[in-house]
Amino acid sequence: MVGAIIDRLLASPEPAIRWKVRARVLGEPADAPEMTALREEVRGSSLVRRLLASFGASPRPGAYAKWQGAHWTLAALADLGHPPGDQALHPLREQVLATWLDGTYYQDVEVATKAAVYRRPGVPVMRGRHRAHASQQGNALWFLQVLGLADDRCAALAERLLHWQWPDGGWNCDRDPAADTSSFCETLLPMRGLWAYGTSPAKAAARAAAEVFLVRRLAYRASTGELIRADFAKLHYPLYWHYDILGGLKGMLDLGLLGDPRCADALDLLESMMVADGWPATARFYRTSDEIALHHDRVDWGGTSTRRANPWITADALAVLRAAGRLTV
Repeated sequence: MVGAIIDRLLASPEPAIRWKVRARVLGEPADAPEMTALREEVRGSSLVRRLLASFGASPRPGAYAKWQGAHWTLAALADLGHPPGDQALHPLREQVLATWLDGTYYQDVEVATKAAVYRRPGVPVMRGRHRAHASQQGNALWFLQVLGLADDRCAALAERLLHWQWPDGGWNCDRDPAADTSSFCETLLPMRGLWAYGTSPAKAAARAAAEVFLVRRLAYRASTGELIRADFAKLHYPLYWHYDILGGLKGMLDLGLLGDPRCADALDLLESMMVADGWPATARFYRTSDEIALHHDRVDWGGTSTRRANPWITADALAVLRAAGRLTV
């Protein structure tokens, strides 16, 4: 059954699907001539042209415009296997770095109440904890590394993440002064970004962040064992800044932690969600549209279903299960 699913994905007209399967499921060498050619096919694909179309629009969307800004476009390209070192992407990189290294991110603002957060620019600090949207700098650090667009300024992204890290290893933007536990949504992308950045302090911080997920078995409350959020047990593609078990498992794959016994329940849940032809997208965070507006994405990523597989999610699920030793190909 799995063999037939892989064969269907390898016959996809979408080169990024074929790259995901060949690189992440079948483990073909990244430097093989066939894989290099496949990544060039990804670069020239209609999907990539659609992702980049917003940058010929007027007015050009802001870097973080959801979901068509440079930030989200580069994140998508990194996940799709776009070839690294593409100089045509430098203007998008410059827009992203100018946004996330703005001077306001270097201003710590001590505040005591939620209302006070909005009175002064900067990163609010409540009860000794920075309430930063660290997923922004974390995601940028990740995709700039993966796309071969990193330069010396990535050190500043990493430094900000280390500066904002919470005692439990993660990050949280919650403006409630009583909040004292890191957020899954704010921790996943900084963890992946710091691991990809790869310095010893960054990898140590990423490993500490992994504990935020592992002590909760990637989806369950440490106190009661109940599911933290219903959305965590749904499958989405793209995930953007959100969290679900597949996103968490992809993060554990990055860090080589899928063998940790605390991943077992999430892996079991992922296996249980398989349908006849793969894994479905059971929810989504986007609306397909060329209009630049909140949560609009130019790409149709396959929609949602409870019975029909989504090829993007299926390719990622297969990669996770293979790396976890639960799939033989």
